[in-house]
Amino acid sequence: MVSKIDTSFTHFDESGNAIMVDVGKKIETERVADASGSISMSSAAYELVKKGTMAKGDVLGIARIAGVMAAKKVDELIPLTHPLMINKANVDFAFRDDELTIDIFATVGICGKTGVEMEALTAVSIAALTIYDMCKAIDKSMVISNIRLLKKTGGKSGTYTREQK
Repeated sequence: MVSKIDTSFTHFDESGNAIMVDVGKKIETERVADASGSISMSSAAYELVKKGTMAKGDVLGIARIAGVMAAKKVDELIPLTHPLMINKANVDFAFRDDELTIDIFATVGICGKTGVEMEALTAVSIAALTIYDMCKAIDKSMVISNIRLLKKTGGKSGTYTREQK
């Protein structure tokens, strides 16, 4: 189910000044967001990551930890976001051998007054950047792409699910 899109901007007051949205009177609900992205690389870098033999160590293990850490720090990175006590943050990976691509998936959950879309998107982004950092000695031409929200549940706007294309 795709919810109706709200076209009003909530991060501005009536004078056009940027504000943090007041969520004080909102009801706490369970909220979950799923995001994904991809990083494509050379066959040499891809094989080293897949085999776990990159000189800098366990690339995906470090990227997983970086993604989880990033989900917990979004309020320090993105202006006007709320500091959140997230309940869960998971980062996983899938190899696509035919495209020399690693897909990155993040799920973040909370029982709170505001959503965790930015936390899931940030987890994917930082996991991808960590992979890039750990592999750049082998391949500087890697491409990070398709970072996107897949699904979010909870809150006033309900469920959003990205349409499959």
